Amino acid sequence: MSYRPKEATPVTASINKAGESFYPLDDRHDFHDARLNLIAPIPDGKVHNASGDVVFDLGDFAYLTDDAPRPDTVDASLWRTSQVIHEGGLYRVIDRIYQVRNNDIGNLTIVEGDDGLIIIDCTTSVEAAAQGMALFRKHVADKPVAAVIYTHTHVDHYGGVKGVVDAADVASGAVPIFAPGTIASFDKFAIGENVIAGNAMSRRAQYAFGNLLDREPHQFVTLGAGIGNGKHGMTISYISPTDPITETGQTRTIAGLTFEFLYAPDTEAPEEMHIWIPELKALTCAENANHCLHNIQTLRGARTRDARNFARYLDETLERWGEQAEVHYGPHSWPVWGNEKIVQFLEDQRDMYKYIHDQSLRLANKGFTPLEAAEVIALPDELAHKWYNRQYHGTVHHDVRGVFTKELGMWDGDPVSLHPHIPVESARRYVDLIGADAILAEGRRAFDEGDYRWATEILHKLVFARPADQEAKNLQADAYEQMGYQTEAPQWRGIFLTAARELREGIVEAVFSTASPDSILAMPLDVLFDFAGVHLIGDKAVDTDLRIDFDFTDVGEIWTVWVRRGVLNARRGASPETRLTVSGPKSALVGIVLAPATGAPLAEAGRVTLDGDSSALTGLAAVMDTFDPNFAIVTP
Repeated sequence: MSYRPKEATPVTASINKAGESFYPLDDRHDFHDARLNLIAPIPDGKVHNASGDVVFDLGDFAYLTDDAPRPDTVDASLWRTSQVIHEGGLYRVIDRIYQVRNNDIGNLTIVEGDDGLIIIDCTTSVEAAAQGMALFRKHVADKPVAAVIYTHTHVDHYGGVKGVVDAADVASGAVPIFAPGTIASFDKFAIGENVIAGNAMSRRAQYAFGNLLDREPHQFVTLGAGIGNGKHGMTISYISPTDPITETGQTRTIAGLTFEFLYAPDTEAPEEMHIWIPELKALTCAENANHCLHNIQTLRGARTRDARNFARYLDETLERWGEQAEVHYGPHSWPVWGNEKIVQFLEDQRDMYKYIHDQSLRLANKGFTPLEAAEVIALPDELAHKWYNRQYHGTVHHDVRGVFTKELGMWDGDPVSLHPHIPVESARRYVDLIGADAILAEGRRAFDEGDYRWATEILHKLVFARPADQEAKNLQADAYEQMGYQTEAPQWRGIFLTAARELREGIVEAVFSTASPDSILAMPLDVLFDFAGVHLIGDKAVDTDLRIDFDFTDVGEIWTVWVRRGVLNARRGASPETRLTVSGPKSALVGIVLAPATGAPLAEAGRVTLDGDSSALTGLAAVMDTFDPNFAIVTP
């Protein structure tokens, strides 16, 4: 490790020590459940890619053994849950249901049917999914895959699909893929969320998910909902679903078992569903019920969720199957066994989300701003003191603010926040008014007194006004670091500790993108052109007037694209006014749409044909932007 953070201050050590008496750490039941029914560990604790490189290594988390003492640099609750989930392997949930856990962010759930396997979620990477399938076939049963089910539209649930099934078998109809919503809707949300804003989302995810931190107790300990990210070299794949589930109560019989679905849109994902297998009395609520509080507003950036819908669909699930369920298994972490425990678990999760929703809007109606409400709303002890309601993914603080965003929009209602100066301009004015030396002195005083929130806030003005001032950046980094050590929330920890590192060292470059080649190639054509539209440099394209037709020969569709008045529009059908028609397979045309300068080389290579004025591609390329995956966050 080339980067070494500082130690916890006495203030931080004292706060984290106090947490040991606040949390019920003598409750060790989760340790038992998380390790129950292990069939086989992850081979050598590693996942390799096709080149033989290690892309995931549980050995990176060797410091999280069950008896390892908590360091001063980690909150007691966060240390405990990190220890609970750090082991991985193939587990039997009940007879005929198995899970491979902790060789990636998400679980691979395998249901053994009479003559085939039903895979419920495919984890994030092809490598982890393929390893999980090999483990199952070696230790349980060597049966073909009969079907794949995506519970929702997030990449850690479909990304490994090509490690589970061959795309040709899906295309032929031999293996259906079931998913919530229409096929077009699922594709749109699965691909669009990870691609159109993918560059911003990936950079923010580097902070929230701790991608830029080393695996050790001063830095990264866990993602909370999964042990942690793998290394570079993992492959994210995608295959569109073939069999949509659009209504609650729909059933499918697969390999001799019945699967009944509860359609739960606009919850943890835009398209999501719960699944009941009556023969096994087995239930999953996907990510609407977890061993943690989930996000209403993700910190990586995604559509704001509806907390009321979390509660609504969990209650409907209880109403439908609550009296019968004997096991609840999720796409992250470990199962819950026994009807009484399942009902309690789902009721507690339901009431947690409804409490956050209702109390946020109660205070909104009393005139509170989002931040004011977030400072005072806390879960009742009966909910907060359940381990599965702790803040290992979302937090009450930013979920309350998410409810405000969902229901009332981006403005907090205070006129001063409606048209503020941008951070750099505001910072310059503060520094001119107060003086750089005075701000630095105040930041140091606040840090010395353990007032880290105020230290980061006041020093932010100095860092943004004078980004070359390394003394100010180092002091702000020290304060962020202590905030990271104190928080129970792993995403907050990742953000604060990554901020500290980048303030000290500068931007730590990393290439992590949710927009994988499979994702881009799988984009519906309307989403592809939406993605192209966000690359257009509007002010530069104001005087551009051009039209190009794209003939996707393998798809059988022609789209016309035109740029005028700084806007890129597209619609199906050829145009008689086009300057150029570009013809070829989607795999080639996708690249030209997003990077028009590649058109001429692809034409020379014979992969596409250009009919008309090829300079239209040059004109389009001149007004298309590129995105830096390592843009600045903690500095201007």
